[in-house]
Amino acid sequence: MISHDGLAQEDYKLWLQYSKIQDSKLASQYQSEINGIFALGNSETIQVASKELQLGLSGLLGNKITVQQNSDSENILIFGSKSSLNTDILSSLQNEFEQINNEGYLIKTISLKNKNHILIAGKTDVGVLYGVYHFLRLLQTNSSIENLNIVDSPKINVRILNHWDNLNRTVERGYAGFSLWNWQKLPDFIDQRYIDYARANASIGINGTVLNNVNANALILTPQYLEKVEALAKTFRPYGIKVYLTARFSAPIEIGRLKTADPYDTAVQNWWKEKAAAIYKRIPDFGGFLVKANSEGQPGPQNYGRNHVDGANMLADAVAPFGGIVMWRAFVYSEHDVDDRAKQAYSEFVPYDGKFRNNVIVQVKNGAIDFQPREPFHPMFGAMSKTPLMMEFQITQEYLGFSTHLVYLPKLYQEVLESDTYQKGKGSTVAKVIDGSLENHKITGMAGVANIGNDINWTGHPFAQANWYGFGRLAWNPYLDSEVIADEWLRTTFSNDLNFVNPVKEMMLKSREAVVNYMTPLGLHHIMDTGHHYGPGPWVSNLSRPEWNPVYYHKADKKGIGFDRSKTGSNATAQYATELAKLFDDVKTCPEKDLLWFHHLSWDYKLKNGQTLWNGLALKYQEGVDEVAAMQATWNKMGNYVDETRFKEVQMLLNIQLKEAQWWRDACLLYFQQFSGKELPKGVEKPTQSLEYFESLKFPFAPGNN
Repeated sequence: MISHDGLAQEDYKLWLQYSKIQDSKLASQYQSEINGIFALGNSETIQVASKELQLGLSGLLGNKITVQQNSDSENILIFGSKSSLNTDILSSLQNEFEQINNEGYLIKTISLKNKNHILIAGKTDVGVLYGVYHFLRLLQTNSSIENLNIVDSPKINVRILNHWDNLNRTVERGYAGFSLWNWQKLPDFIDQRYIDYARANASIGINGTVLNNVNANALILTPQYLEKVEALAKTFRPYGIKVYLTARFSAPIEIGRLKTADPYDTAVQNWWKEKAAAIYKRIPDFGGFLVKANSEGQPGPQNYGRNHVDGANMLADAVAPFGGIVMWRAFVYSEHDVDDRAKQAYSEFVPYDGKFRNNVIVQVKNGAIDFQPREPFHPMFGAMSKTPLMMEFQITQEYLGFSTHLVYLPKLYQEVLESDTYQKGKGSTVAKVIDGSLENHKITGMAGVANIGNDINWTGHPFAQANWYGFGRLAWNPYLDSEVIADEWLRTTFSNDLNFVNPVKEMMLKSREAVVNYMTPLGLHHIMDTGHHYGPGPWVSNLSRPEWNPVYYHKADKKGIGFDRSKTGSNATAQYATELAKLFDDVKTCPEKDLLWFHHLSWDYKLKNGQTLWNGLALKYQEGVDEVAAMQATWNKMGNYVDETRFKEVQMLLNIQLKEAQWWRDACLLYFQQFSGKELPKGVEKPTQSLEYFESLKFPFAPGNN
């Protein structure tokens, strides 16, 4: 990858460092097993694979790799798609090819004319490319490449990044600089960054990108912009990445000069059909549309007395002739609906089950509120048996301290994916819902709201790169363990030295729980300051819509704290399967991590550890702060294993995180103490400022709030 300056080289290269292998015995073993590479075929994708192998192997092994014209000599790395293999090889691999889908691959040690070789093959060239990245990862993580027999395929079809990028290059909830897409210079100037972006995504199996914000601007659909989108699509194509766009529902009015955007209006239907045809003429493999409609002020079918099915199906019909899909977001809640916000998406969408076209997939956030540090899984998962649902995770840390806090999110993703919906009995996990296996859905997807900007290190925090990486790995296989992913990422990004890998991996795995503790312990949620969501704001109560105010969610008063969603409260528990509703309803069986999500409890309520709720809450806040201090102590010992630039960056960021964790603890406990009327328990540090001080703070510099 290119370098913007010498010092930042490592930062920019992400997990594709390809640093020289330090273990000389292992390096010479690898060298003896790879005498050269031989490409079968010459497509753009195979050329990309060949280039990546040359770059990776020369970096890892410290010498130039020869590109062979044949496989006559021993130990050649042969790569190509099924159609390019000779009949001898093909006949011996029939069984393996039956096990993979169109994006899958096999990496095998084979014998050809009594000579040993390594073969990387797939049904398609993109499958081969994915196999090449897997093979390079084996070397990067110092794994054995003897007697290889790897057969792998993605378990989810649409593995996509949602960029909340505006056309003026600001990024909503973006904490890593401006948008990558330089619309002014496109289509004629293709920044090396676009290519490196595609490489990074292909290396973890991401196969789609939505270029523009869900709060969309109709201009993206004009010929002037489509020409630029076409240039990006062409750049990404060899890497197996399809381009998608967010469609603004009112585009027929704003750029089409129609008087309405009513999905029942024939002129509107025809406008979208013509628009789709024009896009596909430019970009034959265009993926389709993402839509945010009738949510937070965005236009949608309800503006015309129609419903989500009407809107989604109209767009689906427009892209269907070209093989496109529509991802229709379920993130809806209305200021006119007085019901618990956590219930609204379920109430609105579940009655439509089975009514969407078969090229519509409903995109559902992992929890029912909004990307909180912890939420129980969204009750829609498993509740719509006739409709494919795709997962929407947030990679950018809107409610998790932005890119100044080290939070390893695959831990959060795994918690959600492993959650059991019980919708078809025990074992009906969220992962089985979204990979289609629970209801045998043909179209499956996982979206991640990207944390990528034009910062030299892409994500604003060196460790935030792990969240992009981990998202891709879990979209490929939602059953992977977040610990395995952390191990891979540390080895490919920093070092294989176990004195580094083991303690830093432990730090990563604990980091998400630390954030929950110092922000929203025991099921608290959405108590961030208003608008920018930077820092604590449990006191905010003056916003025009009740469900925008933190006081709506914690309901702290003299009697206690928490949102009663049990059958005695909003009855949100009834949206879950009977087994879970029963579990959540009963305060004795409700998991303590979700306690205040489902129950309003007295300050004197006894927790399982014997502490009162007030003491337990205060001690959790302190525990979060202590965990950040422990992360600092761990990192401070790692200077010998990491380049100085990244070591210092992380050190400075952890300093910020510790300060902000203390701020969260102090501000929240002072605020809640007004209601509990109780002293802080022993072991909790006393705040150094007053509540009035914390309430007076303003943050005009908070990023990402466009």
